[in-house]
Amino acid sequence: MSLIRQMWMLLVAVLLLALAGSVALSTASLRELLQAQLQMKNSDNAQSLALALSQQQGDAALMELAISAQFDTGHYQRLVLRKPDGNVALERSASAKPAQAPAWFVSLAPITAAPGVAQVSNGWNAIGTVEVQSHSSYVHDELWRSSLRMALLLTGLGAVAVALALAVLRRIRRPLDLAVAQAQSVVDGQFATVAEPSVPELKRLTQAMNTMVLRMKALFDGQAEQLQVLRQQAHCDALTGLSHRSHFMAELESALARDEGPVAAGLILLRLRDLAGLNERLGHGAVDQALLAIAHALQTYPERVPGCLVGRLNGADFALWLPAAGVAQDSASALADALRASLPAFGHGLQVALGAAELPRSRGSSAWFAAADAALARAEARGGFAVDSSTEQLPEALLQGERAWRAQITEALRERRARLQEFPVLDRQGVLLHLECPLQMQMEARAEFQPAARWLPLAARSRLTAEVDLLAVGMALEAIARDGQQRCVNVAPASLLEGSFVAHLRELVLQAPVAARKLGLELAEGAALQHFELLQELGRQLRPLGVKLGLEHCGAGLMQVERLYQAGLDYVKLDASVLSGVSGDAARAAFVRGLVIMLRSLALKVYGEGLQQAMDVQALWDCELDGVTGPWATAQSRA
Repeated sequence: MSLIRQMWMLLVAVLLLALAGSVALSTASLRELLQAQLQMKNSDNAQSLALALSQQQGDAALMELAISAQFDTGHYQRLVLRKPDGNVALERSASAKPAQAPAWFVSLAPITAAPGVAQVSNGWNAIGTVEVQSHSSYVHDELWRSSLRMALLLTGLGAVAVALALAVLRRIRRPLDLAVAQAQSVVDGQFATVAEPSVPELKRLTQAMNTMVLRMKALFDGQAEQLQVLRQQAHCDALTGLSHRSHFMAELESALARDEGPVAAGLILLRLRDLAGLNERLGHGAVDQALLAIAHALQTYPERVPGCLVGRLNGADFALWLPAAGVAQDSASALADALRASLPAFGHGLQVALGAAELPRSRGSSAWFAAADAALARAEARGGFAVDSSTEQLPEALLQGERAWRAQITEALRERRARLQEFPVLDRQGVLLHLECPLQMQMEARAEFQPAARWLPLAARSRLTAEVDLLAVGMALEAIARDGQQRCVNVAPASLLEGSFVAHLRELVLQAPVAARKLGLELAEGAALQHFELLQELGRQLRPLGVKLGLEHCGAGLMQVERLYQAGLDYVKLDASVLSGVSGDAARAAFVRGLVIMLRSLALKVYGEGLQQAMDVQALWDCELDGVTGPWATAQSRA
């Protein structure tokens, strides 16, 4: 039972006890008063009647007439005139008059008054005694009415007291509720402070809670800074701060394997000519400054365009991957012009060669580097700030799809020509945690189902991702209702930009409340970076319904989300580019372990995706990951 409810029960009990006690005390006091007044009435009336009878000089007829007149004019139950020997000379009586008060009240508050007695005489001779006894029913009636009025008055005062107590309790409860909410937010990995109340005891509690929250936030920020240092050591070139070769290759492999992204993209390789000769002529310091200038020129691309990848492949070679079609050659030319203007400032003879390649994103990384290397070799052969490019024609099917894709996707959505793939996420014991369920669509009737990488970029270009995501969620809810297995589906960040998407998604989830508790929605890490408020709103709308919310393809970008602890997430999936090769790289393993510790402090589950090697999986278990997915997990589930 809650503290507030206990206080309410105590308050009501005290008020009821006080009300009952007040009514009982006032009734008892009034009863004593009325009983005393009735006794006095009997005595006074007896004396008055005795005086009147004494004036009749012993005339029996006149005395009987006086007694009858007295009896008829008052509320008397019995009038008796007794002779000196005690025998009854005259008597008038009436049956007891029933009281209007309830019988239980009469029995609880009895009123008994002895008859009034007075001597009757004729001069010096005693005639007898007179006894007067009044009815008590009218006294009970008056006592009942007075008690009712007292009870109503006290009830009104009690209602006023309850209203005042309610206001006070609400005032007290507000800071208590805030303190409870603040403590719950800490459990959920959020660091929120609250305003200090005016109540001294609660003020001290709030101050202590706020201090604790601020210290935990400072600890979290310090941990994030340490992770940044570990990331630099594990993923970045020491001189330029760009990704080193192995990390750039892992990032590129991950980018090519994802469903979202353009149909075609570009890769630029840049080489500083004659690095060894430059070191001899200009010195290492000047050459290092030139390399930093090249890195700065390349770094402007990912800062302005999300999804760009930049890396230093070796001492003289740099790479830039552009997730857009038709921009590789122009970007290479722009880079050459910028470096032609800036590099001579660091010494004579500084020149670069650039090779650009543009290919479909479905091609493997080896094909990308082969085409870009060939273009770079041709550029080097020409000398100076030379640029060469290589472009591969897109397959006819893709070109035709770009022209007719909207009609095909719309028709496929209308006819529900789609299915969910299922990839397991396993924990350390091999237990299935949930199924990843990317959507495949049949672009033409009776044709093969196509993975999202083929049609999702086209759907995003025409703002159809919201309809696609609603179809995927609906199919996942139906599958959960059939077998009860937890499933997660991908939601495109572009869908969050559709004004009615979240409302339609909530309505869809409300139609299957039981299955919704086993549904997970995953968004790419970029959603937290670019649409943080929309991500928060999605969580506020769906998490109370039992829907889990997570981020996928996560890496260094997590540390750029300043309010990650407020995002309202349940789990994150670390990208393969962060986890690949972790078994043979101590610095990478240290970064992953630190990242897991930070995320665990925010009450988040941490999974790894895209795992292929058993040694990497074992290293990740040592880093305390909650689960893994990828080719290794799929093979294990089938074994």
